[in-house]
Amino acid sequence: MKSWYLLYCKTRHEIRAQQNLALQQVESYLPMITQQKTVRNKKTMVTAPLFPSYLFIYFDPQITSVSKIHNTRGANRIVGCREDMTPIDDRIIAALKRRVQDYVPEEAKPLGKGDKVKFIDGPFKDLEAIFDENNPDKRCHVLFNIMGQQKRLVVELATLQAVSKNDQAT
Repeated sequence: MKSWYLLYCKTRHEIRAQQNLALQQVESYLPMITQQKTVRNKKTMVTAPLFPSYLFIYFDPQITSVSKIHNTRGANRIVGCREDMTPIDDRIIAALKRRVQDYVPEEAKPLGKGDKVKFIDGPFKDLEAIFDENNPDKRCHVLFNIMGQQKRLVVELATLQAVSKNDQAT
């Protein structure tokens, strides 16, 4: 009987394994999420697997050989595959699909006057300031407390990160 199983893939080969399994008529599900990453001081939205190196596969072990799955390019082994494989409940996969579909990434919204920001790079790293206004050439003005006085500084926009409400509470 067809059931869902968890397949462990080679590092960063989930998509390759999924494509090769599709050629063998094996259904698979790779939950992907979009998240914001900072690469070389630039914030970009990146789509990546929710569970790196893992892929959900839907097949009948009586029809499709387990060794055929294990020998698929990009695949490593079915998790828990010794003598008896443990299938994953269909409700878990359905719930996971709904949650991934409903997930909305936290987009990098533009900073507004009065927003709390934190330096993520440079000499003021990990210190907080208040965003004042944008400036041409990827720079901005922030209000920064230095020795008990509030000063207005011009800094690179890429060195700042908005302080989330969760961070402000602590």
